[in-house]
Amino acid sequence: MAKDAATTGSHMGKGSRSRTRGGVQTGAQASSAEKSAEGSGNGPATRAAAKAEERHRSKTRLLEAALSVIRAKGYTATRVEDVCEAADLTKGSFFHHFKSKEELAVAAADYWSQTTDALFAAAPYHAPSDPLERVLAYVDFRKEILAGEVPEFTCLVGTMVQEVYETVPAIRDACDRSISGHAAEVEKDIAAAKALYAPDATWTPESLALHTQAVIQGSFILAKARMGAEVAAQSLDHLRAYVEMLFAQPRKGD
Repeated sequence: MAKDAATTGSHMGKGSRSRTRGGVQTGAQASSAEKSAEGSGNGPATRAAAKAEERHRSKTRLLEAALSVIRAKGYTATRVEDVCEAADLTKGSFFHHFKSKEELAVAAADYWSQTTDALFAAAPYHAPSDPLERVLAYVDFRKEILAGEVPEFTCLVGTMVQEVYETVPAIRDACDRSISGHAAEVEKDIAAAKALYAPDATWTPESLALHTQAVIQGSFILAKARMGAEVAAQSLDHLRAYVEMLFAQPRKGD
């Protein structure tokens, strides 16, 4: 083998200017080929980028599968095999990205936040200029998206935290980040509305924002118990009426 390697190296050195020996490219030809490949999109950098993109796609497929399977079966009942089957990927691919089901769940909670943040950021309830109208439109929007089968409109993080709040702190904390982070966004409009319509009220914008999430998450539990969205929609109607009652006073400055 050493002799063969030395012979090959010798061939590359002797023919480096003009030709190949035994199908082995000369140094100059190899360099030229690499540059040509890179220029045509097939070089090492391009291939590395393609592999990285493929890894990203497979991880995203696992996260999307986790969102679907866990909302349908719950965290405890969900197996790694279930997620892999839903993603159409192997367990080898799963463990390339995640050390355990727990690590997947934490990542899924963060991914859920990113996905839903984008949905709510683009939602039409931001359009009204009046902050109270935006708060009420937010409640209406939450009612509007109660569509499809129960797992399709219920909340991933609400589902997981009910199961593991005591036993898996990492998942509990990820779920809290998601729910509390969303409540903080709702709180901004509530604070603006309170300043206009209820500046002397003793309740805080934070407490009302968290209350909206308590009602929404509770409505999902009822929807699961009743296997339908109707009871959840009724809960949101009551939430809207409650918010209107809190602000049922003259606007500041009128």
